[in-house]
Amino acid sequence: MVAESVKVGEKRYRERGGRYYEDFELGATYEHRPGRTITETDNTWFTLLTNNTHPIHYDAEYAKHTEFGQRLVVSTLTVSIVTGMSVSDMSQKAIANLGWTDIMLPSPVFAGDTIYAESEVLEKRPSKSRPGQGIVKFKTTAKNQRGQVVCSYFRTILVMGRDNDVEAKAGY
Repeated sequence: MVAESVKVGEKRYRERGGRYYEDFELGATYEHRPGRTITETDNTWFTLLTNNTHPIHYDAEYAKHTEFGQRLVVSTLTVSIVTGMSVSDMSQKAIANLGWTDIMLPSPVFAGDTIYAESEVLEKRPSKSRPGQGIVKFKTTAKNQRGQVVCSYFRTILVMGRDNDVEAKAGY
């Protein structure tokens, strides 16, 4: 996690995380740690929350007869967890997500798998319409504990510049 400690009072400090636009280095890869082990409970709750009724995610008997032989983790849960893992490094200071593209899920994820992710900065430029802010595009890739790629995507964010820090202006 990228963090700094800011003095907010007498002998009082507050942690603030994330990267400003200026902190992103073109071509740099940021490893997101710790990893995240996905549990049966995660998968069950997510199927219920999203109303995903495909039995391969929650019916062990059904899943046993598929090519995978067991329940699969819902693919959108994988994308959500990988995105969450990247927040402290990539989008803690984002003003907006501008989009995800080319989401790929080349290998299945099962309960008990541990996911590790990293993001490579592909492009960055100052915003033309929002002074003091910039647009950053990166590719995030996640692998399981066996080194298999389980998820990748491109993501573009609008992020504040150091002189446009909303947290500092709001007293956070």
